[in-house]
Amino acid sequence: MAAADVDRYVRELDEPRRGTLEETRRRILSLVPDAEEGISYAVPAFKVNGKTVAGLAAFTNHLSYLPHSGSVLPAIAEQLTGYTRTKSALHFAVDQPLPLDLIRTLLDVRMREAGLL
Repeated sequence: MAAADVDRYVRELDEPRRGTLEETRRRILSLVPDAEEGISYAVPAFKVNGKTVAGLAAFTNHLSYLPHSGSVLPAIAEQLTGYTRTKSALHFAVDQPLPLDLIRTLLDVRMREAGLL
């Protein structure tokens, strides 16, 4: 895994997806500054102590936050009002990064589940 691969993924996006995904990336790294960045399943991913704790993906009409666990989103379902989601992805607007507090909650749930907190 390498941050340069994530840089390449983001660089290839058009605006506003590029800027929104980059800001969401910065917010994740502000909360887990020691995370190792790279590509997993063809999208940007963030690992802590070898465990993937978050991922991001860009699509035509939305961006996705990927907690890399099927139990994270159901655990905080009441905080996800207004977002669409699948079992494994939280969808958000191409022009609006996820709020820092929501990212903090997503990471907290995932990292506790992975035994990192």
